[in-house]
Amino acid sequence: MDLLVPRYGEGSLSDVVPSLLAGLGVPGAVDVLGVSGPPRVCVLLVDGLGWRLLREHGDDAPFLSSLAGRAITAGFPATTASSLAALGTGAPTGEHGVVGFSFAEGGELLNALGWSRYDAAEHVDLRESLAPEAVQPRRTAFEVAAEAGVAVRLVLPREHQGSGLTRAVLRGGRFEAVLGFGDLVSRVGHALRSADRVLCYAYHGDLDALGHVYGPGSEPWRWQLRFVDRVAEAIAAGLPDGGALVVTADHGMVTAGERVDLDAVGGLREGVRALGGEARVRHVYTSTPGEVRERWLSVLGEKVWLASRAEAVAAGWFGPRVEEHVLPRIGDLVVAARDSLVLVRSEVERFQTGFTGHHGSLTAVEQEVPLLVVGS
Repeated sequence: MDLLVPRYGEGSLSDVVPSLLAGLGVPGAVDVLGVSGPPRVCVLLVDGLGWRLLREHGDDAPFLSSLAGRAITAGFPATTASSLAALGTGAPTGEHGVVGFSFAEGGELLNALGWSRYDAAEHVDLRESLAPEAVQPRRTAFEVAAEAGVAVRLVLPREHQGSGLTRAVLRGGRFEAVLGFGDLVSRVGHALRSADRVLCYAYHGDLDALGHVYGPGSEPWRWQLRFVDRVAEAIAAGLPDGGALVVTADHGMVTAGERVDLDAVGGLREGVRALGGEARVRHVYTSTPGEVRERWLSVLGEKVWLASRAEAVAAGWFGPRVEEHVLPRIGDLVVAARDSLVLVRSEVERFQTGFTGHHGSLTAVEQEVPLLVVGS
């Protein structure tokens, strides 16, 4: 699999909301994706719905497969926390600063999804010591839209309300808690009719969960894709005049092949102060990057793309610009898995280590996500 650097600024997840805001009359917004126009729009993000997975299983999603659309890139790492930050802020990774599932910040390894201490045996809530609004201080795209008079609605699972990640990257809209598919469709419909100019963001996460547990393309995953397809069709059928539905995703997914346990393989932890990221992309924090790089390559060789922080930044992995306060969050070494390799941690990530499906790296399977549009 070839390395695919995200197409920030011309075809990436961080371009979706700014492009739509241009059609909603928000000053300064530019439509680089060619999707602006409708005054009432819902962005439905289906967690884990990679472009290539959708095309491979089009028979299970006839409605989504019938829509006009194309592939855009998720951003790096291709993981939920970073991608939701890209969508919510309208900025690449190097600017919003959520550089992965877990990363170094304020003397901690922060699990960005749980906003908790990554390597703790029990859940340690960090919302007070690492305030989400301080970790991600830039205005979100939703805040910009609301300040311009757009009615912003967030139709999200109720457990996301007040979470660290929601506060960090999705603040600015009115939260509409949902319990399942039924009230998701209903609340989206009500949201789109709530004002003359509306931006509604809706999220569904179960496809990703089944992909992790059973694998992308498995029978449970395909059944869930069929349900997602019916939900998208139902939302589209209920669009008001001047309404549109934009369907996208946060990443694709690969089925795990070879597993290298970073907590067990001799030599890989030597000289390593801390390990962040997840199984398909790792942030390696070390004061001796040259020596650690040599040891890791002696074990992993051509199975990974391995770059120093400076090399990864220069190559544009995190976007055209990386803010000064974001740089220390990126590992001294960044290791992205190729093909189907996964770099697991049996001691710290006991549950995730057994996953069948994983994501995060720079392959097209993980990076490419759909941008599908229906409506005026």
